[in-house]
Amino acid sequence: MRTPLTELTGVAHPIVQTGMGWVAGPRLVSATANAGALGILASATMSYDELDRAIQEVKQRTDNPFGVNLRADAGDAADRADLLIRHGVKVASFALAPKKELIARLKDHGVVVMPTVGAARHAEKVASWGADLVMVQGGEGGGHTGSIATTLLLPTVLDAVDIPVVAAGGFFDGRGLAAALAYGAAGIGMGTRFLLTSDSAVPDAIKRLYLGFGLDGTVVTTKADGMPHRLLRTPFVEGLTTESRLARLTRTLRRTRDFHRHSGRSWASLVADGFRMNRSLTQTMLAANTPMLLKAGLVDGDPTAGMLASGQVVGVIDDLPSCADLVTRIVTTAEARLQAITDVRGAPES
Repeated sequence: MRTPLTELTGVAHPIVQTGMGWVAGPRLVSATANAGALGILASATMSYDELDRAIQEVKQRTDNPFGVNLRADAGDAADRADLLIRHGVKVASFALAPKKELIARLKDHGVVVMPTVGAARHAEKVASWGADLVMVQGGEGGGHTGSIATTLLLPTVLDAVDIPVVAAGGFFDGRGLAAALAYGAAGIGMGTRFLLTSDSAVPDAIKRLYLGFGLDGTVVTTKADGMPHRLLRTPFVEGLTTESRLARLTRTLRRTRDFHRHSGRSWASLVADGFRMNRSLTQTMLAANTPMLLKAGLVDGDPTAGMLASGQVVGVIDDLPSCADLVTRIVTTAEARLQAITDVRGAPES
């Protein structure tokens, strides 16, 4: 199944495992790569040295291409880009649009640049700056997300740009891959589906918790960090929407301090990153607060003290396959659906 995504990145299948903070570590990324899909290492929750070690570990676990997700607004974004270049990482993905100069530097060294966008105008901007392809995430997706459904957002982006488009938000099986390809996309991106695999390092008890939620089991809230965030509707998350301002401030201060300690970054660099994004001090603190809330749930395994990012597809997932089994069955099903479409088109008239 060759598409512009597979041709640009060198992977066998047009499937991307997205860069989920605390989830997309070396174990999951290498398992995805070995399955023939594109694994994306999440670096936003890593220090520079941690990212260096993580890239080396992925390279020890697989010989296949993989990518790294970078924060375009980070003060050391250029240094991290140089790290990718030095290690020969195939793909650099971004949740926010990287600067034109950064895109050019990565491309000059053979790195494929793939920003994620939530609107056609954003896709047009990064395409004009030289991005190789773009991932568009619809409102069904987990984590930070928009309000427009993938089925409406995807065609507007496809109409707006000439570069390949990867569709994300609401995908979990081969029918979705076939549908995305029929729209004209070059492949699909999945987060929650890869989180819920046996290769994911998320604690098993948390994975089983995910499997118990239905299609109405997620909620989009701005209470975590001031931006729309799709999360599992746990008692902790429900409490975020009702807690007092004082309680929220106390929690934010504590988690911001924890992130400062974990990241090893100075207070000045954290504030500088916020100012680069035109954030107030309060917004910057909330943004630093989010990683620790996610860590409590996804790493420490305590849903009573942290939040669990999730796409709406959690309501239709009921197993924990290996990445190899998942990718194989998605591709097999997609090929069957596309063949069925071809058979219908070629059937003789009665």
